[in-house]
Amino acid sequence: MGKRFSIYSESTAGVIFTLPFIIGFLLFMVVPMIMSLYYAFSDFNILSPPVFSGLKNFREMFKDETFWQSLRVTVFYAVVSVPLKLAFALAIAVLLKKTTKASGMYRAMYYLPSIIGGSVAVSILWKRMFAMDGMINRVLHSIGIENTPAWLGNKNTAIWTLILLTVWQFGSSMLIFLSSLKQIPTSFYEASTVDGAGRARQFFSITLPLLTPTIFFNLVMQMINGLLAFTQSYIITQGQPLNSTLFYMVYMYQQSFEFYSTGYGAALAWMMLVVVSIVTSLLFATRKRWVYDGGF
Repeated sequence: MGKRFSIYSESTAGVIFTLPFIIGFLLFMVVPMIMSLYYAFSDFNILSPPVFSGLKNFREMFKDETFWQSLRVTVFYAVVSVPLKLAFALAIAVLLKKTTKASGMYRAMYYLPSIIGGSVAVSILWKRMFAMDGMINRVLHSIGIENTPAWLGNKNTAIWTLILLTVWQFGSSMLIFLSSLKQIPTSFYEASTVDGAGRARQFFSITLPLLTPTIFFNLVMQMINGLLAFTQSYIITQGQPLNSTLFYMVYMYQQSFEFYSTGYGAALAWMMLVVVSIVTSLLFATRKRWVYDGGF
């Protein structure tokens, strides 16, 4: 009897402690997702009740040139920024692998941009840096370069300022790489040194292959984050010039809350879910070709 009561008490305690999360998950995740799915198939503008319209929003979406433009911009942004970000993160992780008295401080300094990089304040600062009279052009003027471009006003350069901001936020990926680097046995490097392998050969023959699971994890996570990027475009460029920096999530926000086409915005949200699922599936489909899962 006492044993049964003990098991019952533990089960009850577990339910009680997980109840706040379960309620929050249902109220703020599941219910809004169900509502947005209904809105995606409805005519809804916030000011009036939703009216079921079937596939109307999705049919309009495929005819919407701005939809395709925002999708192209977002895919380009993710495909370019993520590999650059991971390459830079890996390079810094390799440099910081050696433990010194100041290594903790360096790691914290490199990680700091990842903490504050997505904030509105940093986006505003970035916007001022790349303005016509901003710090970047002033530095270029000081070294004799007078014909500086309007970084944020030129459709050929505006997207690259956003990519540069993303690459600067490499800290989280760097720490993951650093943790994985420390898991590689030093005996591998010692044996290769005896065989005459240099640092470059060790990196490409030992370090890189054993890091491929970590690279794959970072690639999937950062690609999803890249496709869902919002703050950089909305604060720095507002999608301009000529929609050359109009991220998909910014366009979805505009449709939902600026143009009051909330039903269309919900349809855009669910379409992005499809896009993320396709991209993730493609990455997993290539996994067996380049990811080493043999362990150490």
